[in-house]
Amino acid sequence: MRALLQLSRIIDSINVRVGKTAAWAIVIAVLVSAINAFIRRIFGVSSNAWLELQWYLFGATFMLCAAWTLRVNEHIRIDIISNRLSKRGRDRIDLMGHLLFLFPFVALMLWLCFPYFWKSYQSGEVSSNAGGLLIWPAKGLILLGFISLGFQWLSELIKRVAIMRGDLEEQEEGGHSAEAEAERLIHELVDVNAPGGEPPGDGIR
Repeated sequence: MRALLQLSRIIDSINVRVGKTAAWAIVIAVLVSAINAFIRRIFGVSSNAWLELQWYLFGATFMLCAAWTLRVNEHIRIDIISNRLSKRGRDRIDLMGHLLFLFPFVALMLWLCFPYFWKSYQSGEVSSNAGGLLIWPAKGLILLGFISLGFQWLSELIKRVAIMRGDLEEQEEGGHSAEAEAERLIHELVDVNAPGGEPPGDGIR
């Protein structure tokens, strides 16, 4: 188990670094969008390549940050049943969810994505739009995202088994249930509508 936990830590470290790096693609996408809008407005010139680059950057963020999101437990959960169970019951639900839902999904997507990417790469597929970009790098990002998610699935499975065996203490990191999110939003709305209420956030208007 010690060797498996070490493997889990390596996977976690890689996916966190990849996710934090990929998150900057959002900033780049915003800059590309602003520059494209400025050039189109001032000079009346635009290109499909700029638009497709924005799509690629948003896609890169979504796919390459998925494993990081799983690592820090920031995905939305519907905890109507599990909140009423014991800690061990919730651990069992997490374990079964990883084995019966996440693993088949990731395995299916990898099986479908590899030929999808490989055919595009071999043919040098290019966008059908005038001045568009190569397509295969975007399809490669889909494959890479599911590969990293598959490794993170393995890491989470190792940690869940270790926690159930008592070899590892669970670290509460993130995690949102739909009920908790709804309750948080209701409290914010009540606070804002109350006399003298402040808007949510840091108070900057």
